[in-house]
Amino acid sequence: MDVDSARERERRDLILQEKHNMRPQIGIEELDPWTAWAYKPRTITLLFIGACLLVWVSGALSPESNASTDSVTSVKRGVWAMILVFLAYCLLQAPSTILIRPHPSVWRLVHGLAVVYLVALTFLLFQNRDDARKFMRFLHPDLGVELPERSYGTDCRIYTPENPKSRFNSVYETLFDEFVLAHIFGWWGKAIMIRNQPLLWLLSIGFEVMELTFRHMLPNFNECWWDSIILDILICNWFGIWAGMRTVRYFDAKTYEWVGLSRQPNIIGKVKRTLGQFTPAQWDKDEWHPLQGPWRFIQVLTLCVVFLTVELNTFFLKFCLWIPPGNPVVIHRLILWWLIAIPTIREYNSYLQDRSISQPYASNMADNLLGIHGDNAGGLLAVLDMAKSSRSAQKEAMIPI
Repeated sequence: MDVDSARERERRDLILQEKHNMRPQIGIEELDPWTAWAYKPRTITLLFIGACLLVWVSGALSPESNASTDSVTSVKRGVWAMILVFLAYCLLQAPSTILIRPHPSVWRLVHGLAVVYLVALTFLLFQNRDDARKFMRFLHPDLGVELPERSYGTDCRIYTPENPKSRFNSVYETLFDEFVLAHIFGWWGKAIMIRNQPLLWLLSIGFEVMELTFRHMLPNFNECWWDSIILDILICNWFGIWAGMRTVRYFDAKTYEWVGLSRQPNIIGKVKRTLGQFTPAQWDKDEWHPLQGPWRFIQVLTLCVVFLTVELNTFFLKFCLWIPPGNPVVIHRLILWWLIAIPTIREYNSYLQDRSISQPYASNMADNLLGIHGDNAGGLLAVLDMAKSSRSAQKEAMIPI
């Protein structure tokens, strides 16, 4: 019995060690000599350079030049300086993610941008609607103006012979709308992040259900049946998902054997290796398995709810704060959310897969508890020992490496 429990613990530790070794680790001694300097901490150097830049940009060296600056401009510059100082801190000291390309500091910077966005939303939460709309003018001068309500479901006829522009004017205006490209590129990016086609189709259909649910609140959600089913789901979303899964299969089929920049034989090889730094170091298969059990189903369902909430939030913010679809604020926000979602989904899926390792040992523990080892005191001690080991392995699997 003691031998079996020891073998079981050794097998569990071996699986955890193999999974740990599969993750990309960065060590200074393993880096290329030409690029090792970029992975060494430069906290004091950057602190000194940042302090000098702050003194120079703030105008402390020439106070007479700032005497004519109005208060609004000074406040704007001060707020942007605060944000940049915080982002510089995150660039150096924020927690790293499991992503290492193109550089771990890039994803630490994304973490800092996410915190800044969270703080900005917290500030808007305590403002009334009119003050929040006025505040948006500080982000872009074209904001703060009421938008005309646009409904896509006013006339759902495909053929309109009385229209002077075109007999298929409804279809023409819908096809050449800015949301068509947004659908395609959006679902291409989601496919690269989620990497699971059934889950993507569930989100695609789920968002159309959300449009039907909130069409009484948002005029943009009032669409024709052929717009929602044919154009959105069967054409735009399908093409984006198809292109995204093709991209996933391309990276999945590649062989990832990286050679340092100094070991490249010629200039062309060095250029290719430099560009390759902006591609994944390795490609992991995301295994969601929503039907594996009730708890896994809830975990995957939570991911879907968060995804749909983020997408709905885009339209609600645009409607409440009077932000037109083509405004740079909307575009920058979508890019930021895409950058936030890349490490978030990777870490969430890694967390789910790590948790699934310890589940077989939990079932073995239950079998032992039911009396496989007998009713003697030695069997009870072995069961308690395995329970303790299983809990420690579960905690170890939950720690992000």
